[in-house]
Amino acid sequence: MPNNYPKLHNAAWPGVVGKGPDSEPPISLDRMIELTAAADVDGDKFDGIDLFLAAPHIDIDSDEAAIRSAVDKIQSKGVAIGSFVAPVWPPAGGGAAQDPGEGRTKFLDAVRKSCAIGQKMREWGARPSGVVRIDSATGVSEWAEGDSDANTKAIAETFRQAADIAADYGEQLAAEGEICWGGMHSWRKMVQLLEMVDKPNVGYQADMAHNLLYTMGYNAPEDRILPDGFEWDDPEQLDAAYKQVADALRPWTIDFHVAQNDATVFGSGSHDKTGRHCRATDPNGKLDVEKHSGFWLRNSAGSLTKKCRHICWDGCMFPNAVMEDGETWNDVLRAMVRVREAHGWAE
Repeated sequence: MPNNYPKLHNAAWPGVVGKGPDSEPPISLDRMIELTAAADVDGDKFDGIDLFLAAPHIDIDSDEAAIRSAVDKIQSKGVAIGSFVAPVWPPAGGGAAQDPGEGRTKFLDAVRKSCAIGQKMREWGARPSGVVRIDSATGVSEWAEGDSDANTKAIAETFRQAADIAADYGEQLAAEGEICWGGMHSWRKMVQLLEMVDKPNVGYQADMAHNLLYTMGYNAPEDRILPDGFEWDDPEQLDAAYKQVADALRPWTIDFHVAQNDATVFGSGSHDKTGRHCRATDPNGKLDVEKHSGFWLRNSAGSLTKKCRHICWDGCMFPNAVMEDGETWNDVLRAMVRVREAHGWAE
């Protein structure tokens, strides 16, 4: 029997992240669903889609009828729903996690609303797996102001309170480490934060592209693993550095993003500079997607962890012309199928 797990998901948020008035217009959720459902590689299809809980996709303040309508549209395409991105940032109505006052209150409100939507979709049978993704909603420069240790402790306390809220709805929270989020901007700081939070329903969302930047010490040179000026001509040294990051964070990993990266940073629209996502076939990509996925989906002994019931492709801030090209998603799906063949299982 061929591998049918983990299920293969596309992401809806590339239609929104990095878009806006000072960039290209967003791509609607309906269109992202169409592109996802249309992808086909020798009969293999995407099993699901992960969602962004913010307008113009699904407004976090939507009533039940609007949420039901979105679910019906997705299910009509034969696509399941997986993980969510919770809009915890101040521009979206959330707040900075390191602010113990109004920022924390707004952050927790965004988590509560996201978890309520997640619970409803599970009750309807539309969401067989998935987590609610969060970050510190705090810039690195903000985190570095004053006492950074105290700021990390404040972020951890916000996450702990968010975990209690999520537990009330039967949800898990996954913190995605990116170089643009204060207190999460290096692999060591991410581990430290997760240790401080120490909640059974809080884990890590590993994104292959973002974690490559961890090895290079962007925004945290003290935690760099690869040497300054690394020329990308030594795959063994790259593997050793990437494995160090994966070994440190894999114990917390409960959600996984397959992605490619060319070892540069990029931002568009209102999004801060972070790890650049490349197309699955980009010749400048520094990752061996199939091999390096195994660093996260298998433990240090090489055995499958089976902790992620689905995996998702993440490719943010691509030009709209690229995302409107059906071959873009066929290439993504082809890469995802190879990952499942190499690191999946049958049920």
